[in-house]
Amino acid sequence: MNLLLAQSASEPMGGLAGWAVSLMDALGGPGAAIIVGLDNLFPPIPSELVLPLAGFSASQGTFTLVEAVVWTTFGSVAGAIIVYYLGLLLGRDRTRRWMAKIPLVKTSDFDKTEAWFRKHGSKAVFFGRMVPIFRSLISLPAGIERMPFWRFLVLTTLGSLIWNTGFVLAGYGLGESWHLVEEYAGFFQYFVIAAVAVALILFVVSRVREKSRIDA
Repeated sequence: MNLLLAQSASEPMGGLAGWAVSLMDALGGPGAAIIVGLDNLFPPIPSELVLPLAGFSASQGTFTLVEAVVWTTFGSVAGAIIVYYLGLLLGRDRTRRWMAKIPLVKTSDFDKTEAWFRKHGSKAVFFGRMVPIFRSLISLPAGIERMPFWRFLVLTTLGSLIWNTGFVLAGYGLGESWHLVEEYAGFFQYFVIAAVAVALILFVVSRVREKSRIDA
C-alpha cells in the first residue's frame, strides 16, 4: 500500500493534493473516506479535487477501483449523516450562526440551500449531492426540517454514488492528468442543474394536464 503516490506523479504534489495523496497512501480506502467525509464538514475542501485523486490512487495500485468508489461513497454518506444530525440538534438559528464562523463559507450559501430544500424537498437532497457547495450543505436543512432519516439516507447514498463514481472513474482513466477533471467539473454541475429544471418543468406540466382533465 505504501507506494508513495506523490512521487509517482509527473510533478510533485503540494498543498491539499499532496496531503490527500499521502493520507490515501498511508491508510488506503479509509484515508479516501476520511478526506471525502471532510468535504461535508468543511465545504472549502472540494470533492472535485479529492475524488479524481482517489481514482488516481486506484490507478497506482493503492486500492482497487471498486474500493475507491465504495470508500469515497461511504465517506460522503458518513459526513452527510453527521451534518444532518448537526442541523437536527442545533436548529436553524444556531446552525446559521455556526455557518458564519466557518472560513470561506457564506451564510448566503446556507440560505440558498435552505430555500432550495424547502422548495424541492427530496429532489434537493438527491440532486444536491451533485452540485458543488450545495452538496456539502444540503444535509443541514434536511436535518433542521426533520426529513425522515431513512429517506435522507437513501437519497444521499444514491446521489453520492453517482457523483463519486463519475469523478473517481475520470481520475482513474486520466492517471497523472487527474487534475484536468477539476477544470471541467463546472460543466457537470450545469448539466445537473439543467436536469433538475427539466424534471420540474415536466412535473408542472403533468400536474396542469391532470387538473385540466379533472376540471373537464
